[in-house]
Amino acid sequence: MTPEQSAALKKSDFRFDLPERLIAQEPLADRAASRLMILDRKTGAVRHSRFRDIAAEFRRGDCLVINDTKVIPARLRGYKKTGGRVELLLLRKLGANRWETLARPGRIVRPGDEIFFGDGLLTAEIAGRADGGNRVVEFRFDGLFEDVLEKLGEAPLPPYIKRALADKNRYQTVYAAREGSAAAPTAGLHFTEELLGEVSAMGVAIARLTLHVGLGTFRPVRAENIDEHVMHEEEFSVAPDQAEIINGARRSGGRVIAVGTTSVRTLESCAREDGVVEAKSGSTGIFITPGYRFRAVDAIITNFHVPESTLIMLVSAFAGRENVLRAYGEAIREEYRFFSFGDAMLIE
Repeated sequence: MTPEQSAALKKSDFRFDLPERLIAQEPLADRAASRLMILDRKTGAVRHSRFRDIAAEFRRGDCLVINDTKVIPARLRGYKKTGGRVELLLLRKLGANRWETLARPGRIVRPGDEIFFGDGLLTAEIAGRADGGNRVVEFRFDGLFEDVLEKLGEAPLPPYIKRALADKNRYQTVYAAREGSAAAPTAGLHFTEELLGEVSAMGVAIARLTLHVGLGTFRPVRAENIDEHVMHEEEFSVAPDQAEIINGARRSGGRVIAVGTTSVRTLESCAREDGVVEAKSGSTGIFITPGYRFRAVDAIITNFHVPESTLIMLVSAFAGRENVLRAYGEAIREEYRFFSFGDAMLIE
């Protein structure tokens, strides 16, 4: 039993001081130009590189696992008949025109209320409440919902990003395909088509899965005892042919390299005790903290995360909390860029 397993960890155990100037406010012009820190999780040693050179860290027979979810313009700004302004963040599709949403300000949104968007192009009726105080809404519109959303919705950028995004496609991975996320799987934002081609040409398999990023990305850990935190469930899918690509790489001695914490959570939600990844679809609320035994993941590509977040807890479970916090300290000293549009880390 490690020291981290011998006593309950607190939220404050994952705190670090980050200068505000290191929070990246926009993506680099070249996706692959980000810096890359390579962390050896066994020794805690770090090296510094560039993301465009990440292929040098892979080996023939490895498998890169990417999340092909696509961000929808999930933030809608509307108004009630009384004139009160309301914002809805689409979190999860529940039916044909029914969604679970995060409503702000929640105190003025009650069952039966109607909210109007785009001079009535879209109307939402509050149909009830969901877990955690979220609202279930029924939308009314003409035509295709995707077309209406494209006209009226905005990319739901994290609250620490204060600038509008000039090119909304920069909040999508180049391999985004399946619409449904309220936020981007940001570790994948560093890849270009050319870099993926280079990785594939050297004999690294690329497998796709889908996890639609929802409220868990936005919800802070409030309980000091992290065991009391409950993750919001997110929809995922792993197709049979993609599961076989992953399992085939492992059978041949290759590593499974997960791009982002969303890929990690999906793989671990589908893995048997022996590490075999099963083809599955469903929802997962898996919360990975130090002491967790990883079954399907051998390396992780990730960004530098918010203090005290579930994401830094996950990477600490993989690499050791002390190793991660030391690496973050060096990243701060070396002035790496942090969070969604920031630099990357490879943990192996």
